[in-house]
Amino acid sequence: MQRHPLSSMMLAILCATAVLIAGESAYAGDKGKKEKVEMAQGAKVSIEQAIQTALEKVSGKVIEAELEHKHKTLVWEVEVVTPENKIVEVHIDAESGAVIDVEEEKPKPIRSPKNR
Repeated sequence: MQRHPLSSMMLAILCATAVLIAGESAYAGDKGKKEKVEMAQGAKVSIEQAIQTALEKVSGKVIEAELEHKHKTLVWEVEVVTPENKIVEVHIDAESGAVIDVEEEKPKPIRSPKNR
């Protein structure tokens, strides 16, 4: 069976593209990890301190805490489920430990299959 030179070239191009995409994806993952490490190094307030501060402000159970850039600064965003089953985000300055703000997460509207 004779191979067509064009199909061999197309296969080579597809393989090269897959390698480039995989490499770019790995680079993006490394970049994200590096950014997280840099943010953690810049935070003077630990995650434990941020959670304690959030629970002093809002009673409930913590379901998530992460460092983010918000309000033009590095903040801990701590999500708390309240006894009323509301999700509240407490933003804490990662340098001073001060509460920046408290926001109730708004429920996302449920779209019917007809509107998709």
